Amino acid sequence: MFGNAPKGMWEKWIPPDDRNRIPLACRCLLVQDNGRNILLEAGIGAFFEPALRERYGVVEDRHVLVESLAALGLAPADIHVIVLSHLHFDHAGGVLAAWPEPQRLVFPNAHYVVGAEAWQRALTPHARDRASFIPGLTDLIAATGKLELIADRSQVLGDGFRFHRSSGHTPGLLLTEVAMPDGPVVFCADLIPGKAWVHLPITMGYDRYPELLIDEKAALLGDLLPRHGRLFFTHDPVVALGTLSRDDKGRYGITGDQREVRALAH
Repeated sequence: MFGNAPKGMWEKWIPPDDRNRIPLACRCLLVQDNGRNILLEAGIGAFFEPALRERYGVVEDRHVLVESLAALGLAPADIHVIVLSHLHFDHAGGVLAAWPEPQRLVFPNAHYVVGAEAWQRALTPHARDRASFIPGLTDLIAATGKLELIADRSQVLGDGFRFHRSSGHTPGLLLTEVAMPDGPVVFCADLIPGKAWVHLPITMGYDRYPELLIDEKAALLGDLLPRHGRLFFTHDPVVALGTLSRDDKGRYGITGDQREVRALAH
């Protein structure tokens, strides 16, 4: 998760267990906009069979996203749009029903918004990340007739949503920016998976093009800082949201860490 950063550095940020693994979240963001329920990503879900769940260290054996929505009074049928930054299993697996049900989509009424390049990558993956995609998922989504492939704007979502494109992690990854009265919120996906990765040189071993990713990260943070942007982290085990800052040495960081995000005025 920390690429070429030495363990002596990164274990101070997130201590590993006795198998050298670190805890990670697969956090989603629900945006309620003019009567629509919009999910930014769907997390890993519960589609893995037990052997694969053990291999990847997935703790839960139930569909936590569905349960979380139920706690807010929402059923899967109440979700209108799902934005997938890319189609790796830990970001898109939550659109599937829990194992051992047959493979099916769990959100019957949702439109799917996906970057055109990320979609193509899922259709014809490279050998390096082929195992990160879920066989059959693209067929299920395409069969809904509610798939929108985009570059930088979504007609389904309309105004109030902007997309930042990134290819350092995987070609065509989309970061959703949600306009807010006191500064935008950006769903950082795998460009910046958590607070520790805000530091420009820190990348993941999973990233296809680390140097490109650093340049993309610098451009995004440089754009967001004067606009009082906030970053939403999908993988950080502790911090869900923070306000972007920069110290007198020019190093980016996060202030006002929030462990949970219950409600922000949109």
